[in-house]
Amino acid sequence: METTQLVKGVLDLAVLAVVTHEDGYGYDVVRRVRAAGLEDVGEASVYGTLRRLFQAGALTSYVVPSAEGPHRKYYGVTPAGRDLLTAQQATWRRFASSVDRLLDDVEPSR
Repeated sequence: METTQLVKGVLDLAVLAVVTHEDGYGYDVVRRVRAAGLEDVGEASVYGTLRRLFQAGALTSYVVPSAEGPHRKYYGVTPAGRDLLTAQQATWRRFASSVDRLLDDVEPSR
């Protein structure tokens, strides 16, 4: 199954979940999403999602100087972002449960 489309559908949820645990800068968020099992996620997709969630008021941002190069823009979750995460969690769980029920009714081919 092609996972690219699945990842696009849950990227907001994944990014919010990662940043809820701990604020992070762009590539750090990419690394943590991939480490959680979404290896196919693209950097540009995550950066775009961070910008969009920030513009929507779901994330806050602040800049931290870095000794390893340019300053890093960190993102954290706002109260509106926590509400969005809660709503998207419920939607995801209902959706995944529905698909699981469908798959449970399918007999494997032999």
